[in-house]
Amino acid sequence: MRLGVFTPLLSQLPLAAVLKKLAALHIDTVELATGNYVGDAHCKLSMLDNPAALIEFQKILADHGTKISALSCHGNALHPNKDHAKQHREVSRKTILLAEKLAVPMMVDFSGCPGDSPSATAPNWVTCPWPPDYPKVLDWQWNEVVAPYWVEHAKFAADHGVKIAVEMHPGFVVYNPETMLRLRSIAGPNVGCNYDPSHLFWQNIDPIAAVRILQDAIFHVHAAAER
Repeated sequence: MRLGVFTPLLSQLPLAAVLKKLAALHIDTVELATGNYVGDAHCKLSMLDNPAALIEFQKILADHGTKISALSCHGNALHPNKDHAKQHREVSRKTILLAEKLAVPMMVDFSGCPGDSPSATAPNWVTCPWPPDYPKVLDWQWNEVVAPYWVEHAKFAADHGVKIAVEMHPGFVVYNPETMLRLRSIAGPNVGCNYDPSHLFWQNIDPIAAVRILQDAIFHVHAAAER
């Protein structure tokens, strides 16, 4: 096990200063964000088309003896707003390509959440089985939106040697162990979990029981406290 830091919480500092600060605390592993909801303060996807910038980025990491545990781009690639979804999907795919270039085996993302129909404008997070409209919406989301995207996206990641760790979070279709394993059964073993118990506590989910249920589906872990 390696202990690291997810650096957006230090986004006001340049990368070199962040790594120096962490080295003083004997931390030599980081998770870096590449865009979408978490920003890209320390890891720019533009490096994919800029070899000099990529070399400089790798040099900064090497100079501080730092390794990357995962690249993260928490977003909503299933958003009913097509422009929003397209932007987040592009960031997710480019994050996979950058992870491949950097020999980082893991990327972290959200599962996303569609609307309730092809004409929806906002995500619809369905969590209850009654009235009967809700299961119908949920079936449509998983069969028509979630499965097609995640089957293709998981294959894309696998083809580039990168695993996807989905962070279970309320507001998205994957928010607990049951929905995490449902997605994995659809998308395959290259999709697993970024385990952050802080999102489980306020759903009254026992975090230890969740670990026992998820087992080897856990790819990456966050240790965070909800405010």
